[in-house]
Parts: sequence; C-alpha cells; structure tokens
Amino acid sequence: MEINIPEVVGEVTAAFNLYEKALNTNDVVTLDGLFWKSPHTLRYGIGEQLYGHDQISAFRAGRDPGFILNRDLLKLWIVTYGRDFGTANCEFRRHGATRTGRQSHTWMRTSEGWRIVAAHVSLLGEATPMKTP
Repeated sequence: MEINIPEVVGEVTAAFNLYEKALNTNDVVTLDGLFWKSPHTLRYGIGEQLYGHDQISAFRAGRDPGFILNRDLLKLWIVTYGRDFGTANCEFRRHGATRTGRQSHTWMRTSEGWRIVAAHVSLLGEATPMKTP
C-alpha cells in the first residue's frame, strides 16, 4: 500500500479545506454532504456522541442558524493510505478562546467523492510542541 500519494493527499486536503470553510460559515448543507450518508458514520463532538448520518444531520439542523464557529488552524496533519482512505487531524483555537482543540477525521473515497466516516473533536490544555526527529 502506498502512503501519501501526492494527488490523493491533495484531494483529501481539498476536501478538508471545504469542510473547514463550511464549518467557519455554518454551511450546514455542505457539512451534511461531507459526512458519509450511512448508519455506520460517527461523530464524537465536545458535548455529543452522534451515531449515523441521521443523528449528525439532526444535530447540525438543531443549531441556531446564526451559530458561527470561527477558528484558526494551528497544525494540520494529513496522511493517506492507498487511493481511497485518509486521515486529517488538526489542532485549532476558536476565536476569543484560550484552549486548544483537536479534531480528527477519517475520510473515505465514495462514489459521491471524499466523505468523512468518523470524526472526533475535543478541547485540551496548552498545545504540545511537536519535536522534529
């Protein structure tokens, strides 16, 4: 299996960037579309555990339409495995906040394009600097 085929990394990065833009503008239609429409999809949020696309979609639909979650990415780590599977992990800080958050996505190529099959978001204390080998 090839790891980090450049064009596949580019595709997952583009999908992640689309997600990030939709998140920061509360574009619920795009956010829903980027999650795999399956009962096997899961999203662990800061305060919720959502199993299946229906629960994820209902959670987004239940938010205040004016809810905008602006954040800055501190680190982004994308790794692809072959041509149809990848992960995108990031550290972020919400505007006006002091705590660092982290988010992980597992992406899969589907007939509709790249979709998130699992996601996790959490907040933590100060970011740990990455050591270079």
